[in-house]
Amino acid sequence: MGRNQMFRQVVVPLATAVTIVFNVLANALRLNGFGTGEISDRFPNLFVPAGYVFAIWFIIYVGLIAYSVWQAQPAQLNNPRLQAIALPYMLSCVANIGWLICFHFLQFGASMLLMIALLLALITCYVRLGVGRTQVASNERWFAHVPFGIYLGWITVATVANATQLLVSIGWDGFGISQEVWTVIMIAVGTVIALLMFITRRDAAYLFVLAWAFAGIGVKQAAIPPVATTAWVASALIGVLAVISIIRRPPALATQPA
Repeated sequence: MGRNQMFRQVVVPLATAVTIVFNVLANALRLNGFGTGEISDRFPNLFVPAGYVFAIWFIIYVGLIAYSVWQAQPAQLNNPRLQAIALPYMLSCVANIGWLICFHFLQFGASMLLMIALLLALITCYVRLGVGRTQVASNERWFAHVPFGIYLGWITVATVANATQLLVSIGWDGFGISQEVWTVIMIAVGTVIALLMFITRRDAAYLFVLAWAFAGIGVKQAAIPPVATTAWVASALIGVLAVISIIRRPPALATQPA
């Protein structure tokens, strides 16, 4: 067991580093001749937020770096929750890289499957960490719970956006229902998910990400009032839930020694 834990402390930072470097190079070197945003723009759909919203990847990667460094500290060697998420976290890194490759090579069906795999891996990490359910020290909250809450929140939104983009790419007619109506429905579904997360987890990090994403949809789709209004209302509601989650959050345990 001790060797497994030491292996985890070494491999997790490596997995994080490889994932971040690959993502940066894929866009800097234009993998298959495309930037990620360019491919998305080729198949526009109303659920995609304004470009500035994607800056959240910087926050996600900073959080994952912080998690990777923190979990490698000697004091965290025997942390059972960190050991429990090591494998699904590494699988999430593989899925992240695999998604990027498939997406850049326009294999949207395969990229959708990998996005779902990434979502499931993050849900596994989230549940095993006990976010919103397990009272932990403040350092574990900031270096594990918050990063995974942010990451899962964004991938929740990204999964819906990728599914919508896939359907647009294959020319799906939406059963005769307009794209505007479908987008309003998807925003409503996202709001219900946020409400359930508020009731069961009180995870402000997750909720703020959804509020951020929906506000971005409102900005980008300002010319389409039904979509923009729904997105802004959803963003405001989820933002309020996030603030309440902070106010009513249970106190952290005494910080463990580093």
